[in-house]
Amino acid sequence: MSNKERGERIRRQILRDVRHHPIDIAKHIAAIFSITPQAVNSHIKRLETEGWLKSSGTGKGKRYFLGDLREYKSQFPLTEEFTEDGVWRNHYAFVFDGLPENIVDICHYGFTEMVNNVIDHSGGKHIYLSAVRDKEKIVIIVIDDGEGIFSKIKRLCDLSDERQALFELSKGKLTTDPDNHTGEGIFFTSRVFDEFEIESGGIRFSHDDTFDFDFILESHISRDEDGTAVYMLIKRDSTRQIQSVFDDYAGPDEFQFNKTVIPVRLAQYGNEKLVSRSQAKRLLARIERFQYVIFDFEGVAAIGQAFADEIFRVYAQAHPEITLLPDKMEPNVEKMVSRAIASKAAN
Repeated sequence: MSNKERGERIRRQILRDVRHHPIDIAKHIAAIFSITPQAVNSHIKRLETEGWLKSSGTGKGKRYFLGDLREYKSQFPLTEEFTEDGVWRNHYAFVFDGLPENIVDICHYGFTEMVNNVIDHSGGKHIYLSAVRDKEKIVIIVIDDGEGIFSKIKRLCDLSDERQALFELSKGKLTTDPDNHTGEGIFFTSRVFDEFEIESGGIRFSHDDTFDFDFILESHISRDEDGTAVYMLIKRDSTRQIQSVFDDYAGPDEFQFNKTVIPVRLAQYGNEKLVSRSQAKRLLARIERFQYVIFDFEGVAAIGQAFADEIFRVYAQAHPEITLLPDKMEPNVEKMVSRAIASKAAN
């Protein structure tokens, strides 16, 4: 092990143990690494300068505390005893101490939802968790070594490919275990954070609050690798309230998740145009679970007559109980949608 790696290990251990050894941290760490307390003090001074530690008092009465910058990273076996609330409470809650309540609520929700997904659905043996708090943001990472979320959804829901699984996931209410899960966790988690990414099997879904639409990209995890990785980021000055996000997707009955926004551009594969009824049917899958469906046409320059007709005439006539609302349409798109709606009204 190099001196640099050893130094990093010592500093990580200081940050892990300082909460339980505020007065004797130098002596405690010296015993673990068989070094002098003076050598430990040089690491403590560096951590204090960088903002990871703070202190009070002088001499023998000097006490050390965690500073404003915090992190914890570890891997855990997925045993029957491992729980999302237990790992939060026993290992990660301190990272979020002292942050505004709205930030803590969002981080707690996303952390526990994503860890619970791994426990219940991944089929993996291990989970890696990282929570880092710097001066501007909090970043949470959850990685498992299971089957891979998109592959599993594709298999259990009998979908055409992993991209279709991702697209269905983006609508919300998709679950492979309806008796125990509502299918809302990933949907809402992706919307309460400023940035959210989930990648598996060569595919990466990215939601960034600063962009008007989501992205499907090539993943850093190859198609042959097992597992799923989730990345969540929220800025420390965010004023977002978790309840307001829930309310955005509730209809007249404020306690029901009965509205979804479908990013139509995600239904496009490569450079293909949205022209066919089969493409429209792919878009319409499972929306009968919602009462209000908003079709977000941001980034879609044009659609075909059959595509529009299948959604706004054929499907609308067959499901009068569902309100279909087109949004953010280019002129060419609006022309086709208006034509289909007028055709429905004429029947």
